[in-house]
Amino acid sequence: MSQEAGKGPCNAPQNQDDRLDEAAAAGDPLAVALAEIERLRKEVDDSRDLFLRDRAELENFKKRMQRERADLLRYATDPLLRDFLPIIDNLERALQHAGPGSEALAEGVRMVLKGFIEALDRHGVKRIDAIGEPFDPTKHEAIAHIGSDIHPASHVTEQHQVGYQLHDRLIRPALVSVSKGKTS
Repeated sequence: MSQEAGKGPCNAPQNQDDRLDEAAAAGDPLAVALAEIERLRKEVDDSRDLFLRDRAELENFKKRMQRERADLLRYATDPLLRDFLPIIDNLERALQHAGPGSEALAEGVRMVLKGFIEALDRHGVKRIDAIGEPFDPTKHEAIAHIGSDIHPASHVTEQHQVGYQLHDRLIRPALVSVSKGKTS
């Protein structure tokens, strides 16, 4: 007597799920109920896993929104500050070009400039003074390379325009000339 391939005593069901499926197929009501319970258990596990993943995603979203909101509030004044910087530059230029006989006016401009800079400082705006510092491309913008016997190579020799940063974010880089080293 020949046995069909795949059927016979060697191919008995391997696990309980297979036995339950076979019993359910044979019409055993207990096996049908157990198979349904097992199916529902898997569905609950899958739903729980999906729920936990969605909850973690929601928590990450909340944290990201809080960070973005904090950054928005922290840097909300950035456009206004960019508009004020040329005014500060003009006040500084006015002081540099104050002639004889305009000491009282120059003193008034100096007081306004000082008050303006102090107000900006209270709101987290810092000046970037670069003369003598090593060139830092994250804070400085080089507009010239100059030979210098005084300053070592790659150090700022002149500052043409003051740079500013708001907290840790650059608002405007300092425009500088950088030393090429000794002129021989």
